[in-house]
Amino acid sequence: MNKPVDPRVLAEIWDVICSRAEHPTSDSYTSRLLTDRKGIDKVLEKVGEESTEFILAVKNGVPERTVEETSDLLFHVLVALRAAGVEFSDVIAELERRRT
Repeated sequence: MNKPVDPRVLAEIWDVICSRAEHPTSDSYTSRLLTDRKGIDKVLEKVGEESTEFILAVKNGVPERTVEETSDLLFHVLVALRAAGVEFSDVIAELERRRT
């Protein structure tokens, strides 16, 4: 049986990403991604890496790795959105629009 999904988790992660972007610290992985000398390319490299790892986990039929890699991919996509200046709420609004 599926557990209920709590969408607040993604909102909380988005808030942390935004906070790290606005108040970067050297001990924050998110801050380091967002302030890397490569700029947005660094974050996009991570999205590509995590996408590949997700695909391999699904292809290899390893549910635990699929869950882990999906989490990594979602996180890095959110960081990329922030780096690109796109609001997560706009993505949610688009998903809602497509649902109807």
